[in-house]
Amino acid sequence: MKTVVKMALGFALTLLTLNLFAQSARLRSANRAFDDYSYADAVRGYEEFIRNDKKADPVERKEALEKLAYSYRRLQDTRNAERIYAELVEKFPDADSRNYLYYAQALASNSKYRESQRMYSKYAEAQSADLRGRKFTVTYMDMNRFYKDSAMYRVEYLPVNSRQADFSPMYYKGGLVFVSARAESGVIKRVFNWNQTPFLDLYFAPDTSALKGVREVYRNSTASLSGAAKDGNSGTLSEAASTSEDLPLPTTKAEKFSRTLNTKYHEGPASFFKDYTKVVFTRNNYNSGKAKKSSDGVNKLKLYIADQKNKDWGNVKELPFNNNDFSCGHPALSPDDTKLYFVSDMPGGYGGTDIYVVEYNGGQWSTPVNLGKEVNTEGNEMFPFIDSGGNLYFASDGHEGLGGLDIFYAELKDGIAYKGVQNLGAPINSEKDDFGLITDKDRGTGYFSSNRAKGVSDDNLYSFRRTCRPLDILVYDAKTGAPIEGADVRIVKNGSNQDIQQTGIDGSTKICLEAQTDYDFKAIKEGYATNNVLFSTMTQSSKPQMSVSIYLNKSENTILRGTVKREVNQSPQEGVKVTLRDEKTGKEKTVVTGPDGGYEFEVDPNRNYALRAEGDELATNEQPINKNKKNKRKVVESDLSMYGTGDVFTLDNIYYDLDKFFIRPEAARELDKVVALMKKYPTMMIELRSFTDSRASDTYNLRLSERRARAAFDYLVRKGITPSRLEARGYGESELVNDCSNGVDCAESDHRLNRRTEFKILSVKGTGEEAIGK
Repeated sequence: MKTVVKMALGFALTLLTLNLFAQSARLRSANRAFDDYSYADAVRGYEEFIRNDKKADPVERKEALEKLAYSYRRLQDTRNAERIYAELVEKFPDADSRNYLYYAQALASNSKYRESQRMYSKYAEAQSADLRGRKFTVTYMDMNRFYKDSAMYRVEYLPVNSRQADFSPMYYKGGLVFVSARAESGVIKRVFNWNQTPFLDLYFAPDTSALKGVREVYRNSTASLSGAAKDGNSGTLSEAASTSEDLPLPTTKAEKFSRTLNTKYHEGPASFFKDYTKVVFTRNNYNSGKAKKSSDGVNKLKLYIADQKNKDWGNVKELPFNNNDFSCGHPALSPDDTKLYFVSDMPGGYGGTDIYVVEYNGGQWSTPVNLGKEVNTEGNEMFPFIDSGGNLYFASDGHEGLGGLDIFYAELKDGIAYKGVQNLGAPINSEKDDFGLITDKDRGTGYFSSNRAKGVSDDNLYSFRRTCRPLDILVYDAKTGAPIEGADVRIVKNGSNQDIQQTGIDGSTKICLEAQTDYDFKAIKEGYATNNVLFSTMTQSSKPQMSVSIYLNKSENTILRGTVKREVNQSPQEGVKVTLRDEKTGKEKTVVTGPDGGYEFEVDPNRNYALRAEGDELATNEQPINKNKKNKRKVVESDLSMYGTGDVFTLDNIYYDLDKFFIRPEAARELDKVVALMKKYPTMMIELRSFTDSRASDTYNLRLSERRARAAFDYLVRKGITPSRLEARGYGESELVNDCSNGVDCAESDHRLNRRTEFKILSVKGTGEEAIGK
C-alpha cells in the first residue's frame, strides 16, 4: 500500500512540475511576442495562458493581464481592453495607476462616460500631477459641449476606402494623397508584425470631385496607433482590419502615388510645398536601401524631403533634426512654406508625442521648438495641419474629448495658441479615433480620417461640409464682462419662439442661421434682467458677422416662465399668442410659442399682471399673476393649458350599471367638472358621446347608449348649461377600448371600461346666438 501511495504521489508531483513548466512556457511565449511588438500574437498567447492557467501564480497572472490589456489597447480593440482592464483593477487594485487611465480611455471609447469618469477620478487621486485625471473627471459631468455644433456639419464616407486602413489625406493638384495599407495586387507579400496588416504606402485619388460621399456603413471596427517594432518595422497608424467577404470594395479608383517614395516599409503621412515641387513625408528609418535602428533595436520614424523629378520623385534626403533614437513624423507645412510642424517623441516633451515646429529658409532647417503646454499635454498630440489662414488643427487624446483621438483647433499668433484649443465636437469627432483633418480657412469643407463604428473597416476617409452658417451667441455680465454660464437663450425667428439653448462655461451657444430670416435672441438668467439682441440675414455682407454679444445687468426682478400645453394630451402647443399685461399701466408684452410651447417674461414682483394665451381653434385661457414680493424666488413657473376644437376627453368614473342609464353619484361629480369648464369658456360647444359594452344586441346597445348620453345631457342642462351648446349621441358598442367583443369571455371590470361617456369639443368660439348663455 505504501508503495502505491508513493507511486501516486510521485506521479502527481510529475504532473505538477509539467503544468508549472507549461504555464511558464505559455507566458514566456506571449512575452516574447509582446516584447517584439507583435501584439496580435501576444493577445492570443496571453488569452491562452489566462484561460488554461486558472491557478497561476498571482504575480504571473497580474503580468499577463496588464500586458494583455495593453496589447488590446495598442490594437485599439477597446471592448476587449475594457474587459481585461476591468478584471485587472478589480483583482489588483494596487497595480500601476496607469491601468486606471487606460481603463478610463477604453470606457470613453465605448461611450461609457460615467464609468470613465469614475476611473479618471481614481487616476487623479493616484497621479495628481497629471492633469488628465482632473480634467476628464470634470468634463464627463456634462457632455453637451461636444454636441452643440452637431447639426452644422454633414459627414460622409468616401468611396475610395478599402478593406484596410486608409487615413491622413492631403491636398495635391486637385486630388488627395493619403496613406493606405491596401494591397492593390491582391497579394500581400509582407505584413507589419504589430497587427499582421500590410505595410503603409502613399496613394493618390486624382480628382476630389469624383469623391462623392456615400452613406456611412454601420459596422464595428477598430484601429491602432503604432509607434515602432523591434523586427525592424515601425508604423504610423494602422490596424487589424476585418476581411469579411461582404465588405464593399472601393468604387473610386486610387493609384500608388510614387514608385520611388513607396518602399517595403511604412510611408506617410505627407505634406507638399505650395507649388507641389517638394514633398516632406514620413517613413521608417530607411533610405537608399539601408535600414537603421535605435540603440534598443527599434526602427523609428523619420522625416524625409524629396523633389519632383520628371513624372516621379527623387533626391530623397533625411531632414537634419531626425535621430535614430526617437521618431519624427506627421509633417504639416505652413501656407508660405517657411515652417514645418511635425510630431515627435523626442526627449524633453510634455507627454507621449508632442507637436514641434521648425523654420525652413533657403534650404536650411532650424532647431525644432516645442509648441508648448497650450497645445501639448501628458497624452499624445499628433497629425497637425495648418490651414490657409495659418491656424492649427491636430489630434489629441490628452485634451478633453469624446474618446480616443479627437480633432482640435487652435488659432496661432506668433506661433502661440493664444486662445487655447477648441474641440471640434460631433459629428467630426466621435468616441473612437478621429484625426488627420484638412480643410479650408473657414472650415466649410474638408476631409479627415476615423475608425468610428460607422465605417466599413479599420481607419477610413471621410469628407465633411458645413451645412449652415454658424453664429455664436455670447452672454456676458454687463458690469464685470465675465461670461455667464447656464444662461437660457431663447431663439425667436420671424417673431415666433423657437428652441431655447443654454450657454456653456464660456458663456456661448451656437445656432445655424437660415437665409431671409429676422432673429431676436433673448438672454435669460436668474438674478439678471433679461436682454435681447436683434439679428437679420435679410441682407448679405462681404464679411458676414459670426457672433453677437448680449450683456446682462443684475436685477431684483422675477423671471416668469412656463409652457403652453394642449390639455387633451399635455403636448407643447405651438403658435399660441401669450400676452402679459401690467394691470397698473396696461402695458402688454407678447410672444408666440414655438415647438416647445415655452414662453418667458421679466416681471416686477411688486406688481399684478394678467397672463392670456390665445390661438386659432383654441379656447383663450387667462390667469392672474399676483404680487410675490414676499416670495424670494427669482423664477416663477406658470404653465397654461389649452382646450381646442376636436379634442376628445374620457370622463373618469362616468360608468353605468349593466342595462342602466342613470347617473351614478361618482359620475355626477365628474360631470360637475364639465359644467365648470363650460362656464369658464362660455362659447364652447361640446358633444356628449356614450358607449356600451358588447353584451346584448347591437340595436339594443345603440339605444341604451343614446339614453345614457341623453342622461348626461339633461344633467348638464339642469346645472345651467344652455342646451344649444350641447349635443348628445350614442355610439353603442362601436368603439370598444379593449378586446371584450361579442363572444369573448371577459371579467365584469373589463366590460365596465367600455360603458363610458366622453365629451368632444365641437367649437371653442361658438356660432352666433347659439353660443350666448352660461
